[in-house]
Amino acid sequence: MSHETRFDPVVDLLEQHVGEGVERGASLCVVQDGEVVLDVWRGSSDLEGAVPWDRDTLVPVWSITKTMTALCALVLVDRGLVDVEAPVATYWPEFAAAGKESVTVAHLLSHASGVSGWDQPVSADDIFDVERSTARLAAQAPWWEPGTASGYHLLNQGHLVGEVVRRVTGDSLGTFFAREIAEPLGADFHLGLAPEHDARVSPLTSPRLPDDLDQTGLTPESVALRTMTGPFLSAREANTERWRRAELGALTGIGNARSVARVQSVMSHGGEVDGVRLLSPDTVDRAIESRVEGTDLVHRAPVRYGLGWALPLPATYPFVPQERVCFWGGFGGSVVINDLDRRVTIAYTPNRLVLETIPGQGVIRPVGDARATGYLAAIEQAL
Repeated sequence: MSHETRFDPVVDLLEQHVGEGVERGASLCVVQDGEVVLDVWRGSSDLEGAVPWDRDTLVPVWSITKTMTALCALVLVDRGLVDVEAPVATYWPEFAAAGKESVTVAHLLSHASGVSGWDQPVSADDIFDVERSTARLAAQAPWWEPGTASGYHLLNQGHLVGEVVRRVTGDSLGTFFAREIAEPLGADFHLGLAPEHDARVSPLTSPRLPDDLDQTGLTPESVALRTMTGPFLSAREANTERWRRAELGALTGIGNARSVARVQSVMSHGGEVDGVRLLSPDTVDRAIESRVEGTDLVHRAPVRYGLGWALPLPATYPFVPQERVCFWGGFGGSVVINDLDRRVTIAYTPNRLVLETIPGQGVIRPVGDARATGYLAAIEQAL
């Protein structure tokens, strides 16, 4: 455990939250200009509070996984093997079915493909059969005109982008990520966890829905409800063995704040970390160009997306610096923020999941909660 003294208030806040039961256990990491300046963890890793969270504790991070999948795609872009402006069908011919011939790789990465979930009937069991469920996505029609709006690809973005990776490289998404990204960086982040690491994984505590959640407009034909029930996935699923083994690039990644920050600092450090270059500066710049902006059809909140990350928007993300920044969060609280101008990456990974609404809007915050807002404010003061 290490941190510079300027981050003492951050550590104090984490300890306070654990002491008050706001947190069960969590880790925080900040990388600045190539140096790890904050790497702390507190609390317990088991449900009973008997086992402390230690340096190598891992936790499911849900949609932080999407940023790892996006990096896989960008590595292929950087190598000239994928063109984000090209139709998906260039690499995956079957995807052209049912009116999707003009859907581009950029549409997949910016949640604008029109395919934000599976047509019913579909179950959680179905999506763990990656080959079969991916073929279903190729066959179905888009739910809105591709490219005209975003609809958060909640559970399936990894199936979609992962299939492009597989068609181009011959590797599964998890295999490609491990060999080309995690291993070169020495990052303890996993998409498809080997059984020998199971004992290090902290189970998650499920969240409850906020009392002020506005459910008007969530009609059976709405993109939001179709996505959230196509299929419905219980938070408890993340504590299962099949989750740990799965390579679902939208959600089954497992790591901690240190490993998230290590990998994602590729974005904040111009594509290179400790002499390992994964992306050119030009590819990083392309990734943070705004591709779609407006009210997301699934989140029902204003968003801006680049190629795989959200971009700053004060109305929805007041806690995010309004500079050259790309970021995202995982269901229930985890957050990663890449600040390209200051060469800073911040990561937070908790094991107690919390859902909150955007004040005055009645919709679930797409990224973070009050815990993350507090940590980020304290980190900003230190920086």
